Amino acid sequence: MTAIFEMGIADIRSGVAGGDFTAKEVAETFIVRVSAAKPLNAFLVETPEHALAAAEATDKAKSAGETLGKMAGVPIGMKDLFCTEGVATTAGSLILEGFTPQYESTVSSNLFKAGAGMLGKLNMDQFAMGSSNETSAFGNVISPWRRNDGGNSDLTPGGSSGGSAAVVSGRIAPAATGTDTGGSIRQPAAFVGITGFKPTYGRCSRWGTIAFASSLDQAGPMARNVRDCAIMLEAMAGFDAKDSTSLDLPVPDWEAALNSDLKGKKIGIPKEYRVDNMPAEIDALWQKGIEMLKDAGATIVDVSLPHTKYALPAYYIIAPAEASSNLSRYDGVRYGLRDLPDGAGLQDMYAATREAGFGPEVKRRIMIGTYVLSAGYYDAYYTQAQKVRTLIAQDFDKAWQHCDLLLTPTAPSAAFGLGEKSDDPLAMYLNDVFTVPSSLAGLPAMSVPAGLDGKGLPLGLQIIGKALDEQSVFNAGLAIEERAGFVAKPEQWW
Repeated sequence: MTAIFEMGIADIRSGVAGGDFTAKEVAETFIVRVSAAKPLNAFLVETPEHALAAAEATDKAKSAGETLGKMAGVPIGMKDLFCTEGVATTAGSLILEGFTPQYESTVSSNLFKAGAGMLGKLNMDQFAMGSSNETSAFGNVISPWRRNDGGNSDLTPGGSSGGSAAVVSGRIAPAATGTDTGGSIRQPAAFVGITGFKPTYGRCSRWGTIAFASSLDQAGPMARNVRDCAIMLEAMAGFDAKDSTSLDLPVPDWEAALNSDLKGKKIGIPKEYRVDNMPAEIDALWQKGIEMLKDAGATIVDVSLPHTKYALPAYYIIAPAEASSNLSRYDGVRYGLRDLPDGAGLQDMYAATREAGFGPEVKRRIMIGTYVLSAGYYDAYYTQAQKVRTLIAQDFDKAWQHCDLLLTPTAPSAAFGLGEKSDDPLAMYLNDVFTVPSSLAGLPAMSVPAGLDGKGLPLGLQIIGKALDEQSVFNAGLAIEERAGFVAKPEQWW
């Protein structure tokens, strides 16, 4: 039998239901893996008691002949952006030091109701602001991957969901939650050779998820394969009256409808995604993906998304503007860090708390956001960026007249070394060049591992679908997964 730690959601669920092993055995296996993985710095808080309690509840339910939930017996990692009742939640920032929520986020609550247990809270870029997991106040997450050129330099697992990516790829957890504002599920998934899915905006409730940019943030699953992502998203998604942006729609049975036969489907290849200086390996992988989808029965068509070149600058106006507003609540008054110098007044406390609590990247984005929202520049920057966002959404609508899905690379490179881009914010922001447009339009998109670069590092392909058509995205991802036959995994060095 395959070792339990090598199994994903579907295999664990089947094994528990079939009596091959107990949910408690699964939890104990992964708890040991978590404890041994400290060199990766992926977990901020370990919660073995939570994973064991959920496992014992699953085993008890099975013994009683009760119907088991979609995630029964599956212990997962929880990105530290999701508030978890009684468990510290920091969003990777010192300003939330000591904050222990007395409530549960809707996403985590849904997962626990479906039978999942929690192995711990996962490290991440501070307030989800970053593409390399180097902005966390609690240190960098280190990718479990190494280049095959003999070097042992630490690599980024991507960001902001870097902790989630690292533990799923390293077989430290079978799955993990992520959040995606401009690519923070898809880019790290591509960097570590796993599958990551950003659903249509509104599919998953944002209630209890610490906000970065409210009109963009969306939770999603990160798992070993397409089927596991479909299972997990079914458990995460659903209408929530507490979130005004939540979609009041039934959750489809995505797993049951998985089908890699793409006959009759048209796949668009957007010409604007062939960016300057694209590495030859990325372009070759893209062409390989095209051939895979042809083999699955799809027809390939060329499409144009003419405003793509404006997506990144528009995003880096809109997202910081929303962050500037959202993060103004952190002032040292009600919860989290409070820095109160001797003799200081209220304004001094605000300033000292924010200076001590926010990291450099968060401060940078707050300053950008405050600037573009200021009276003299609101129309020149923020209003214009929102108009560009509308044009980008219209580009997708026009493309859907000619195709059903889009295929693009997920990221412009493989994982890079920690520190290689940390002094160049613009180079870091360019990591999101392929993922941001679909985020601005609120569309479902998925990264699937499809190959390795010349140094043995994973590369991913991205499928983008129409709003609410997660099923077609899953199906195209499955077609690539079956044909790519990606089985590479990192060698355990930690």
